[in-house]
Amino acid sequence: MKAFRLDDLEAERAANDGAYLQFMRGRSMSLGLYALDAGEADRQLPHKEDEVYLVMSGRASITVGTETTHVARGSVVFVPSGATHKFHHITEDLRVMVVFSPPES
Repeated sequence: MKAFRLDDLEAERAANDGAYLQFMRGRSMSLGLYALDAGEADRQLPHKEDEVYLVMSGRASITVGTETTHVARGSVVFVPSGATHKFHHITEDLRVMVVFSPPES
């Protein structure tokens, strides 16, 4: 079994000076923690993998393709592979659990 604490993951991500920390990789999926602070720009590009976001904290909007929705703690968003997507209008520091399937390459 692998178990993780969000506080520990956030500390490791911050210590590595990056917005994204991949913390687990398996045969069929990978998991990561993505962080964007209030007002920060999301510069990610489309991925080759399907992706699921689970918002752990913060508030923002996300656009996937031509659809936009507001997200906050507890929101879950599916992004199909190849889809253009961005978080924006980040009004509270955003911390998002990310699931890639297959694992992010």
